[in-house]
Amino acid sequence: MQDKDAMVLMKTENIVKKFGGITALNKVNFPVYKDEIVGLVGDNGAGKSTLIKILSGVYLPEEGEIFFKGKKISFKNPRQAREIGIETVYQDLALAPNMDVSMNMFAGREFVSFDLKILKVLDKRKMVQEATHTLKDVLGITISSDAMGLPVLNLSGGQQQAVAIGRAIYSQPKLLIMDEPIAAISVKERGKVLGLMKKLKERGISIIFISHNLDEIFSVVDRIVVLNRGCLVRDVKRQDTCLEEVVTVMLGGESRNN
Repeated sequence: MQDKDAMVLMKTENIVKKFGGITALNKVNFPVYKDEIVGLVGDNGAGKSTLIKILSGVYLPEEGEIFFKGKKISFKNPRQAREIGIETVYQDLALAPNMDVSMNMFAGREFVSFDLKILKVLDKRKMVQEATHTLKDVLGITISSDAMGLPVLNLSGGQQQAVAIGRAIYSQPKLLIMDEPIAAISVKERGKVLGLMKKLKERGISIIFISHNLDEIFSVVDRIVVLNRGCLVRDVKRQDTCLEEVVTVMLGGESRNN
């Protein structure tokens, strides 16, 4: 068996974040292991969003350290987080609704057939090929060739979610943060997205899954971490807890620090 420390992909040590006189995170120690899906849960105001914004480069902590693949890291913006292998899919997906699938997937990193400095010609065909490959061969999602050319606002919620995930994983991240990824889609499509998460884990991508739907958390994660009022109050393997216990801890019931 591998040493537990060798299995740590990312960890925070004593992370503190304050907004004025409010402490949003108070000495949070949060590990993510290789090849796992960890559910990050907590009531509104527990500190979930603040923590993932620190991990994705949106916020800087006042105190504490972050380690990624054994090395201490520091980044000042999301681009730097992406460069080291951390990608984030937010609830609003951050898609451009009037752009098609390939343009959304490669916005800001378009393929260029030739560059005249004052004029760049995009390699649209290459982008469509790469987008199709990522969606079909990596995620197992087929979008028809006709639909690929439509604005993404014409796609179903699940297809839009797949485009956002495809954009995130194209750069082959090691850690994917998914913030309420299934809140605004149908029950049927939620199952597809949960299935995508399992596929990504099989491909060696660790996932932080944030959701208020505990049934869906329990259906897919390996481990559950609970935040309450900025403190990490429970870190437990899924099979060692139950929904009722997690709810109790979320709401401020008896807790233990692991």
